[in-house]
Amino acid sequence: MIDQFKNLKRYSFLLQELVKKGIKLKYRRSYLGILWSMLEPLLYMIVLTIVFGTLLGHDEKSYPVYILSGRLLYSFFNGATKSCLTSIRKNAGMIKKVYVPKYIYPMSCVLIDFAIFLLSLPVLFVVSLVLGVYPSVSTLFCIIPLLNLLMLTYGVGMILATVGVFFRDMEYIWSVATTLIMYLSAIFYKPERIFKHGGMAVYMLKVNPLFDIIDNFRSGIFGESINWHYTLYSTVFAVVSLIIGLFVFKKRQDDFILHL
Repeated sequence: MIDQFKNLKRYSFLLQELVKKGIKLKYRRSYLGILWSMLEPLLYMIVLTIVFGTLLGHDEKSYPVYILSGRLLYSFFNGATKSCLTSIRKNAGMIKKVYVPKYIYPMSCVLIDFAIFLLSLPVLFVVSLVLGVYPSVSTLFCIIPLLNLLMLTYGVGMILATVGVFFRDMEYIWSVATTLIMYLSAIFYKPERIFKHGGMAVYMLKVNPLFDIIDNFRSGIFGESINWHYTLYSTVFAVVSLIIGLFVFKKRQDDFILHL
């Protein structure tokens, strides 16, 4: 672990360049460029508010803030993990030619999407103010679910990056899995409705760490106390996934070259 930190410091410039390159490539040939990172979640919020606000009867004024806060966190997790999954294969040319710590590639994918996520947060802030949801002391606690989200995403990303080298079909399986995770993260519906009816759906919601992270983030946005049970569970899950991801990646990274 100490050696990895030393390598990270040594290759920090390369990591920065990979992040810059990734952001530029993401918006290459786009007229809106980086502005799209703020417009996209706003447009999704409008569409989901119209559709699910009507279907599910959510007519409260702050419902768009509810949707946008969940959508932003899920989009980061979804985009970053999918990028990590193919990060080693996409950089096969560089891996074969020069030595670079291989964990730099999935790490750069997470940082690229996290930078875009941070750029989209002002949209949430503006929409919240317009709709009467004002920041409070509780908003400061939003940093806790965000840190857990970052750890969870990188941990899962490292696992996927490893599996993706040896099992190419994982790309399609994970695409289906993230759709399931989206529906189990209460992005456009209120979990109270699920809790009221009970059953397996409640269990599936509560074992999903992304749901706990999103729920705590929303609590901070809406000025409510975060759920410390959710915080403990999501923190433990994120740390364990990070440890497993780093271990699995380090264990199998020397075999990558044989499958690229």
